[in-house]
Amino acid sequence: MHTFWSVFLPLFVAIDPPGVLSIFFSLTQGVDIAQKRRTARSAVLTASLTVLFFDVFGTRLLDFLGLTLWDFTLAGGLLLLVLSVSDLLKNQDPETAGRPPGPFIGTLGPVPLGIPIIAGPATLTTSLIASKSASLAWALTALAANMAILLAVLLAADRITRLLGAPLSAAVGKIFSLLLAAIAIHLIHRGIDGLLGLPLS
Repeated sequence: MHTFWSVFLPLFVAIDPPGVLSIFFSLTQGVDIAQKRRTARSAVLTASLTVLFFDVFGTRLLDFLGLTLWDFTLAGGLLLLVLSVSDLLKNQDPETAGRPPGPFIGTLGPVPLGIPIIAGPATLTTSLIASKSASLAWALTALAANMAILLAVLLAADRITRLLGAPLSAAVGKIFSLLLAAIAIHLIHRGIDGLLGLPLS
């Protein structure tokens, strides 16, 4: 069990279920419960398969393509910045507030929730290191446990929304969008620093 916890805890911190929940809450405002559940499941499934793939083939794939995790960091940060700014500038009049946020809601599970929010550079790196330092079996066991916890948290997001109420939920969503923009800037900053070989902040 010591080996399991030594792999599980760093991966839990890297995945950051509370942080993912706040982003999920922001991106799925105005979406019905069934769609939120489908989005949560597709996000966790996409992230799990991505991390699994990287645990097995990550190093060879990146070397083959001439890419680094900092490339993913920078690209992910730019994507999150676009999404957060779009949500912050979105008009919240009563006639449109309850509608799904555009035709892309069906794709929010795989991208950007699955990749790069859940299966981002931190998660990929942590899991890849765990698969090498402990074993692939322990890394996959810890991954499965973390993803089960994350799925349970995301499926409970609607209960949290009902608890807060519609007006407060909208206000909190805007705050989370602002935080998401700050996270995006941080990812862009780290991506540029990493690519330039500068000390990471």
